Amino acid sequence: MRETPRFFSNEGAAAFAVAASEERDPREFHRRLPDYAPTPLIALPELARRLGIGALLVKNESSRLGLPAFKVLGASWAVYRALEKHLGRSLEPWQTLDELKANLGPARPLTLATATDGNHGRAVAHMAALLGCEAQIYVPAGTAQARIDGIASEGARVEVVDGSYDDAVARAAKDASARCLVISDTSWPGYEEIPRWVMEGYSTIFAEIDDELARRGGKVPDLVAIQFGVGALAAAVVRHYRPPGRESAPKILSVEPLRAACMLTSMEAGEMVSVPPPHDSIMAGLNCGR
Repeated sequence: MRETPRFFSNEGAAAFAVAASEERDPREFHRRLPDYAPTPLIALPELARRLGIGALLVKNESSRLGLPAFKVLGASWAVYRALEKHLGRSLEPWQTLDELKANLGPARPLTLATATDGNHGRAVAHMAALLGCEAQIYVPAGTAQARIDGIASEGARVEVVDGSYDDAVARAAKDASARCLVISDTSWPGYEEIPRWVMEGYSTIFAEIDDELARRGGKVPDLVAIQFGVGALAAAVVRHYRPPGRESAPKILSVEPLRAACMLTSMEAGEMVSVPPPHDSIMAGLNCGR
């Protein structure tokens, strides 16, 4: 039986602004990584015509820094910033991956750990392999074998947790130590800095969109639609399109599975709440309860 979609209109969203970060530009970091190239912004004129709108553009993130998803933008930047904090110093200057690895010096042996439904964990494992670190990735029960195999192909150890994605997050958090950095894209009390770096890493997507729209004539989008899992990508959208003083800001539409609608449920409640499992949908990466 088909389920009825739920909607929530945030009446205060139009006046909402997010202070700009004073941090460095993640895109300058990403440009130095192997296989960096801006991903395409694809026009869908026929679908736009059917919807009765002037233009519809889709950012194709199916190939990013050698992986099949955008998650590596956030994971790579968070790993980089976490390593700098771990060492207590900057990893600059460097231009090649070999130079970056040399700058790590006494940081190794080091393990990078995280929980994932697939793409974030593979991205963390990929960065670990590039930097000569170990990777320990936790996945929830029911994770597709193809996703597990993809993570393992990066050289990571993969452990299936008997529970949900949130249970896998809790398990990964226990690994934090002087020789293990937990690189999670979801936050909890006392663990907010690294998820913020993940969010900052996604800003490269929107900087590329700005550049491409400027090349095509400079029109600002009227609406930006974005998927919502744990919220890092959606937060990056708000941060980019709602800076203080911006005169023309697009409306922002977040979309999430009915059975993992933690954002919508929180907005209805007026506070952060969790959605109990099961979190099942055809989009495994969005099966997040908080």
